[in-house]
Amino acid sequence: MPARTHTPTTHAATGRVEVRLPWWAVALPALAFAVLLLLIMGSGEAHAETTAPAVNRLLERIAALVTR
Repeated sequence: MPARTHTPTTHAATGRVEVRLPWWAVALPALAFAVLLLLIMGSGEAHAETTAPAVNRLLERIAALVTR
């Protein structure tokens, strides 16, 4: 059985790598991040405030942007 030879590609090498991701490879991690962030924000209402006020304001602004 003869060994198969490597067939060269028809396009010239440009020196860069092209990566094509499906839409869900970007959307699912972004959605998971948003959900976890909202869970963190929701659980902070029932507990005593232990973080700095600046961090709380930042998280509130992010949550407001996500819920729009």
